[in-house]
Amino acid sequence: MHSRHATKVVARQRRPIRFPMSPLNTSAARLALREPVQVPPVCCIHTTSCRPTGVHTSYRHHTTPQKYDVCVIGGGHAGCEAATGAARAGARTLLLTQKIDTIGELSCNPSVGGVGKGTLVREVDALDGVIGRVTDKAGIHFRMLNSSKGSAVWGPRAQVDRELYRKHMQDIILNYPNLDVRAAGVFDLEFDRAISSSSSSAPAWGVVTGVRLDSGEIINCSQVVICTGTFLSGEIHIGMKRFPAGRMHEAPAIGLSHALRTAGFQLGRLQTGTPARLDKNSIDFSKLGRQEGDQVPHPFSFLHRKVEHADEQVVCFKTHTTPETHRLVSNSIPLSIHIQETKKGPRYCPSLEAKVTRFGHKANHTVWLEPEGYNSDLIYPNGLSCSMPEELQEPMMRTVPGLENVRMVRPAYGVEYDYVDPRELKSSLETKRIEGLFLAGQINGTTGYEEAAAQGCIAGINAGLAACGRSPLIITRADGYIGVMIDDLVTKGAEEPYRMFTSRSEYRMTVRCDNADLRLTEKGYEAGIISRERWEGFLLDRSAIQNGIEALQSVVLSPTVWEKFGFNMTKDGIPRSAYELLRKPSITLDTLAQSGAVQGLDQLEPHIKARIVIDATYAPHIPRQLADLQVFHADESLLLDPDMDYSQVSGLSEEVRERLQRVRPVTLGAAKRMEGMTPAAAVNLLKHARRTWGATQRAAQLSHEGEVIRPAAVTARA
Repeated sequence: MHSRHATKVVARQRRPIRFPMSPLNTSAARLALREPVQVPPVCCIHTTSCRPTGVHTSYRHHTTPQKYDVCVIGGGHAGCEAATGAARAGARTLLLTQKIDTIGELSCNPSVGGVGKGTLVREVDALDGVIGRVTDKAGIHFRMLNSSKGSAVWGPRAQVDRELYRKHMQDIILNYPNLDVRAAGVFDLEFDRAISSSSSSAPAWGVVTGVRLDSGEIINCSQVVICTGTFLSGEIHIGMKRFPAGRMHEAPAIGLSHALRTAGFQLGRLQTGTPARLDKNSIDFSKLGRQEGDQVPHPFSFLHRKVEHADEQVVCFKTHTTPETHRLVSNSIPLSIHIQETKKGPRYCPSLEAKVTRFGHKANHTVWLEPEGYNSDLIYPNGLSCSMPEELQEPMMRTVPGLENVRMVRPAYGVEYDYVDPRELKSSLETKRIEGLFLAGQINGTTGYEEAAAQGCIAGINAGLAACGRSPLIITRADGYIGVMIDDLVTKGAEEPYRMFTSRSEYRMTVRCDNADLRLTEKGYEAGIISRERWEGFLLDRSAIQNGIEALQSVVLSPTVWEKFGFNMTKDGIPRSAYELLRKPSITLDTLAQSGAVQGLDQLEPHIKARIVIDATYAPHIPRQLADLQVFHADESLLLDPDMDYSQVSGLSEEVRERLQRVRPVTLGAAKRMEGMTPAAAVNLLKHARRTWGATQRAAQLSHEGEVIRPAAVTARA
């Protein structure tokens, strides 16, 4: 470490978020449209710490001031969202990546979204992130997964063109306000360990002051976001061969692992992999199943009404492995170092070797053949990921129907990399150990572009807010899938690569992919990270939805009257609103409009109509969900003292006590969700909190009288 080079900084003071001023002190006034801040163009080093949001002055990517507010390490999905998020928060931001031309690279599957994952993308977009907008421009095959089921489990997914995705992402990143980009490798982090605090809850190790590049140059900053993906001490495995790399032909980040270990972080190793790339001209598609895209694709971004290539969608093809495939894979396992080692790989996107080992009773496994782009001859065989010796891969693939004469262009390989125990993090994704250091993506034990982008979005926004002295943006389990994922990580850790599913959320009926903007855009606006364009569009959509629902609810008729309008009704004498009628699959907004029972419905845009129908469908179930949310918020309203002495809590097992000591949950709800926390242990912790609540009250009274006593355990959130 090179802490001797660090300059001492003053511990920042977190200031509350300030809302736009208005003559009226009302919530409506707070949400009035914010005028963009006007500042003169600047092309030299700034003297202010943070620049206002809404400024459209771009730096050229080769300009490098001596001091930044936020440095983001890594140009993958997490890094792109972190860099743009910090910049939106008003922080002067630098994105450091080994190669500028690989920004936005799709390392593995050329697709975005899926069940659970698609909702993450829409939530990132609701916070003004970039992944959804880029996917809408680069997508070449769109499907809504689970569309035959309820919208709570819908999964928007898109196959994307690799070149178009990279191009559109780079267009955004290299022209983003408040953001510079520089090609450089980061070797080390700079800390200041001299900062002292009277509170024992202060950072245990130090405060970030900058990053040290491979060249030895130090870039000063107050916040660092690490988004290294599989590059953190990455190592590629092909058969018995192993060599350092984060991605094929790209060097890993070695120094950062040493820096994190020196700071006391607990690092582990995880594994993932990618399949071979195949020559599409060597594949016989005639015997394979076809999968077309949706006739009317659903955009990922709330800013878009349609996707760019809706009329030019490509076809994907379905095939499967065979018993002969499995035999060859089983025989190759002793020749694969990736499989022999005990590191954890992804359970929900397993390698072919893992499938054959775990599911030996299955005669075949599905394989999807996915085009990599309009101008590419490469096919991505989704389902054939492996780390077999290169010379054995092509013969194995030729046992798959349609691939009898296939030519392998690039071999499959496994990747092993370092990750940090995510229980080292706060819900803001700032580390507990080091102030100003944020982690996002696979470094936190997750797998997948969407999980990485969501973490990058939150980590970047909070790094930017912290640099500007503002409170962090916290997304809870009740707010969205982003909150579910972060809560799972920081309370339970990740012993295997973490992937998002709808089943991980207790509140699926209220945190759907269709309403991500209603859940999160206002929160983002209050934090100052939403653009004027998005805010205006959000207000229009929200108003249209509310007006449409109110119009439907205002028409309440008896079954006899509804029958006069042409609707078959149960003759029970109970009046029903037009909104209630939408719960019947046979009744649509179009049929209601055509009947003449409800006026003005034909003026609604198609995307507004779809959202109204979804809301009507789930309306009967929402009260029960809201009751569950009340219980959740009750637990979350009890704040635990971060310095609580868990040895004083009676009735806890040593295992639970050790977990509490390591994680140090900040709320009773977070403690209850910890791995290994039993109902009995939660009750004992609650009893201890209630007993010490009196001590807290007495401490406050004595402090008021002039005698300072430190609070002991728990306070209630106002």
